[in-house]
Parts: sequence; C-alpha cells; structure tokens
Amino acid sequence: MAGHQRELLVREARHLAPGASEEAALARRVFTEGRGAVLTDLDGDQYLDFAAGTLTQSLGHSHPEVVAALTRQAERLWNVHDSSTPERAAFFELLARLLPEHLDTYALFSTGAEVVEAALRVVQSTAEPGRNRVGALRHGFHGKTMGARMLVHWDVGHQAFAGNSVLGYAPYCYRCPLELEYPGCDIRCASLVNRHIASKPNVSALFFEPVLGAAGVIVPPPGYWERVSEACRDNGVLLVADEVATGGGRTGAFLASELVGVEPDLVTMSKGMANGFPFAVLAGRRDLLHSPAASPAGAYASTYAGNPLGIAAARATLEVVERDRLIERVRVLGDRLSEQLAALHARFEVLGEVRGVGLLHGLEFVRDRATRAPAPETARAVYTTALDLGLRTSVGGHIIRLAPPFTLNEALLDEGVRILGQAIERVVAA
Repeated sequence: MAGHQRELLVREARHLAPGASEEAALARRVFTEGRGAVLTDLDGDQYLDFAAGTLTQSLGHSHPEVVAALTRQAERLWNVHDSSTPERAAFFELLARLLPEHLDTYALFSTGAEVVEAALRVVQSTAEPGRNRVGALRHGFHGKTMGARMLVHWDVGHQAFAGNSVLGYAPYCYRCPLELEYPGCDIRCASLVNRHIASKPNVSALFFEPVLGAAGVIVPPPGYWERVSEACRDNGVLLVADEVATGGGRTGAFLASELVGVEPDLVTMSKGMANGFPFAVLAGRRDLLHSPAASPAGAYASTYAGNPLGIAAARATLEVVERDRLIERVRVLGDRLSEQLAALHARFEVLGEVRGVGLLHGLEFVRDRATRAPAPETARAVYTTALDLGLRTSVGGHIIRLAPPFTLNEALLDEGVRILGQAIERVVAA
C-alpha cells in the first residue's frame, strides 16, 4: 500500500469509531471508484470484486442504467415520506411479475434490519392469542437491531436481553451438532425443528434464511425445508423467509425459497434489490399485510422508506435483471464457479468444505480435515493475499464468501478463481 492510502487512513482514524467489519479492518484499502466487477483504490490499483460490495451490487458497480435512473430521479423528487408516486406503482407491478403469485402485497423500507423488524411487527400483530413466541435457527443472522438480534439470542456486551424466540437446528451438515451424517441421519435436525418450534402451540412464526449467508453459506440438504415447512403449515406457524442477502436472484431463482421448496407467508429483501442503494422490501400475503391489526396508520411508514431515489434504483436494477435474463445467467455462472471451487477443494487440504448455490459460495478453512478445527488465521491470510493479488472477497472468521456480480463474464470468473487458488497456494506454502 502506497503512502496516500496510509495517510488517509491515519486521518480518518482520528475520528472514526472502531468496530469496522473484519474485511475492512484487514484490507486497509481506500476505494475510489467501481465499474462493473472492478474496484479501484486511491493508488490506482484494481481489484476484481467477488464480494459485490457486500452482496449488494447485483449488476456490478455504477451500472449505467441504475446511474441514469438515479440521476433522473435526483433532478425531480427526493423525499415525500410515504406519499404515492407514479414510480412506486410501476415498481409494485414489476415486483408482482417477479415474485410468486401469493406474495402480492408490499411495504418498502431502507435496510435489511429495518424490514426484519417490520416483519416481526406483522407477526406479533396478527398472532392468535397465546402464540407469543417465534422460532429462528441457530447460526442465523437477521440484522443488528434489537428485535433482529433477539431472534438469534445475540447479546451485546454484558447485557442479556430476554427474548421470546426458540432456536432450532440449522442444516449445517459439515458441523452437525448431533454428530450425524446425511443422508443416514434422516434429517434429524429438521425433526427437532418440528418438535421444538413447528409443533408448539405458543409459536407464531419461524424466521429463517433459506440459505444461511453470514454463517458461511449453509445450503440445506434435500428434504430439510420440505419437512420443516410442511410441519409449520400443518400447525399454523407462519413462515418468514429472510432473503435480505438472497432475494433478487443471487441463488439462481428470484427467491432462494423457491429453490428449497418453501412457500413463505412473508419475505424480507434488501441488499442486491437496488444494486447497493439503501432499499428494502417486505412482501407478503394480502391477508396478513392488510390485517387491521397489522396496518394501523403509520405501521409501514418510515422516514426514508420507499423514497423515490430508492425506488428508482430498485426499479432500474430489477428491470435489467428481468430484461437480460440474468437469473438464468446466475445459474450458468454458478455451475461454472462450483466446478472450479470443487477443483480447489480437491487440491488444498486447508479447505474443509466448499459449498454454495448460484453466485453465492462459502469456503470453510480448517487446520486439518480430520478434526475440522476452524482456521480463521488461514482464512484471513488468504483474504489479504488475494487482495494483494487483485481479488476482493468477503471474510468472516474461518469462512470466505464469494458473491460476484451477475453481470460477470466467464473470463473474469475464471480469473478470480485463478487468483484465489494462487492466494491459497502462497498461504499454504508460507
């Protein structure tokens, strides 16, 4: 890193609160420009962005049609609270084409955590008397606000806030807490979710990520979600799919729920929906979102929710996704990425498991494959080495996630995996 970046980081550190993401703290880069799948830093060095911002740039950085839509809107109207605009009506009609037919009612918000909180309010408002608890999955992540944290019992500091959620077992086959192996396990984790959550008369809803993203891209085995969702349906437990990271096509379907065979009652979406512009959508069944208990004055209003700029960015993004058939493209590129990552897994013992779907993959680094002991130091070294070689990924603990833009071409995909392999090789040889 040249002196310009170091100097700016020192200046910024005089006033910046600590607590940055692990990837930003390790990278110590000052980015100045993004075009498509390529980022440029203050010194002019370039990087393939296989993190797509933070799983946000579905169309890559500074997509010209999104830039044009934002520019046009910025010249006309920015914020009228939650008043109607022509663009909002058109956006809702676009959503209705892309989402499953039963998800026909929408509320707009600004962030992933905010839309999860809104879903919680809907569930609590419409729950039958006595159904005063909600379910969630271990290893899940739903945001950093109070309600989202309490879903997964995430305490902060020395304070433990009593929540009303019940935790079930996630389909984390590589680290099965029951010490079983698929398929001989008969998906015991799903059976326990049904026992502890779906069958309980005091549980109103199950909040879940169809593919658990922050936990390391945990892809469920066939049968897990089919069994859980059927039990929830039979027992009147609502299904709330957190698709903040996956919604909009990243897994090769507009919703990951579609891939795993779940028909959710409510869905939360954000991140890639507006190509990185702050924007979120709560989609749900009409009877839920129109329920008088869930829709008093102001129930779905928020200062920046559904502002015309966010709508412009989201509409432009999803129109390109639809017009250019990018979800089909995600499936093609995802298969190519899976094959190449499988080759890396065969080549390097430090890769305990590689898993993913579409353009969302996780690499789990271990000290050895026998014990599967997590190796966060290896993951961090691979992350920083890859960055030095010109590839940006997403690191957290002993997991590196890959989530490149949908618009990536095959040559850049191949180049990114080549750099990643070179980085692992250097770290292993060190």
